[in-house]
Amino acid sequence: METTPESPSADTTRATDTARSGPALVTRWRQVLPWAGTVARLVVAVVFLVAGGNKVGDLAASGRAVNAYDVMPVEAGRVVGSALPLVEIALGVLLLLGLATRLGGLVASGLFVVFITGIAQAWARGLSIDCGCFGGDGSLAAGQGPRYLWEILRDTGLLALSVLILVYPRTRLSLDSRLAGHEEIE
Repeated sequence: METTPESPSADTTRATDTARSGPALVTRWRQVLPWAGTVARLVVAVVFLVAGGNKVGDLAASGRAVNAYDVMPVEAGRVVGSALPLVEIALGVLLLLGLATRLGGLVASGLFVVFITGIAQAWARGLSIDCGCFGGDGSLAAGQGPRYLWEILRDTGLLALSVLILVYPRTRLSLDSRLAGHEEIE
């Protein structure tokens, strides 16, 4: 049985369709990326605002939570525990407003790497602590066990969002865009 090759016009049509879909995909991606960055920025902002807000009322407990990881001298842990909620709130506000967005993405990424590393080392060392991520003093309630895997997965997802913010800081609904004179909606 003999097969007939497709006509040259079919090849030309397929090539033209491929060439047209390429730029359309790039255009679509350019439209979606600022909104994806906006969602990432707002999610990370809310996480930091809630985490810092829950801890700022009891800085001593925050210091004990840092010390529960047993990675620094006690006094240093107290200082870090007292400063961390304030840093988280400031970072959350900056990201919420979309001001210094790339810097916010960088700081958020760095914090999530530190958080993931801290939780992983606690798990590897067999410590039985609460991460203290959203308040508390690092101690577990009676009958409660650590949730290290969940905490690492959560923070890894937040790290991915933070890297998106770092790599693509031009987001919608941000002061950075307004100050730079960029249109909010293209």
